[in-house]
Amino acid sequence: MSSRMPTIKEIAKIVGISPSAVSRALHDHPSIGKDTRERVKQVAAELGYEPNQLAIYFQKRRTFTVGVIVADLAEEFFSKAVSGIEDMALQHDYTVLIGQSHDDEQQEQRVIETMKRHHVDGLILSIAKQVKQYDYYQRLLKQRLPLVFFDCVPDMPQIWAVEADLVEGTMKAVRFLLRQGHRIIALINGPQSLPASMQRLQGYRLAMEKNRLKYDPNLTLFTDLSPSGTAHALRELCDYKRKPTAILAFNDYVALELMHELRQQRPEISDKIAIVSFANLHINKYVAHPPMASLEQFPYEQGQKAMQLLIQAIEEKAQHGGPVSARRITVSPRLVLHVQEKNTV
Repeated sequence: MSSRMPTIKEIAKIVGISPSAVSRALHDHPSIGKDTRERVKQVAAELGYEPNQLAIYFQKRRTFTVGVIVADLAEEFFSKAVSGIEDMALQHDYTVLIGQSHDDEQQEQRVIETMKRHHVDGLILSIAKQVKQYDYYQRLLKQRLPLVFFDCVPDMPQIWAVEADLVEGTMKAVRFLLRQGHRIIALINGPQSLPASMQRLQGYRLAMEKNRLKYDPNLTLFTDLSPSGTAHALRELCDYKRKPTAILAFNDYVALELMHELRQQRPEISDKIAIVSFANLHINKYVAHPPMASLEQFPYEQGQKAMQLLIQAIEEKAQHGGPVSARRITVSPRLVLHVQEKNTV
């Protein structure tokens, strides 16, 4: 058997129309009658014809392919977000290429450059947590590549982004703990260079100040979000003179590691520390000691909105040569209780 791919000219010869008419029929052009379109598609399928994507790109300057880069697909938040992106992409006939940065800046850039070489029409990106400088993203924007950030969003002006309102969410969590009677509340945060960490800190401080409680910087610890970082933060809190009765954790993974370390380091108080975190992992309903509450950040919806924004950016590039103005969508987190709410500690 010949491995040569069939061509539009061969389809045209079989159907008895011109090659240009075959091309229009394959793209459902209204100038070609329905019966002819169906006949062309039938012959194309029988021959095993596949469109030349590179030729389509040069003709339309579009591949109807987008790239998505997240930290780790093993994380439930990102797998749900990607599902939202893919479902929205499918509705608009886009194909999604997915890459992982594993929170490594160099790996993130390698994945992005690979996707650019594949002529993606745009990118959706949750930046690596260790990124401190945004020069690379500025270069992407200068290249007029449609780019939408989500979840982990850089602190940059004039960008397209979808993100949870972490200041509001943190204030909800602190107010919840205050209602329980807690007054010494610690915050185990992420890297200090991460905008999301600073947003959590801002919400934490605002909630404490609004309730006439003095901010104690010794109760705020920045970590690299690793298990060892969480363990070290817990030791610092346990050694501090003001012992916290509640801890707000960066996310549910940190919270689960925190509870494990409490049982290892301080089993006598492990059941007495109230823990609230971000993410609202599905696994929480199956663990023996879930966080007291979690902040749902709606990853599926964030993914859908990010893909909608990217399609708008791609269309604006087609019409105007690039995105016209910055757009940001903010999602309001919802506090989800995992244990019965109490009135006092």
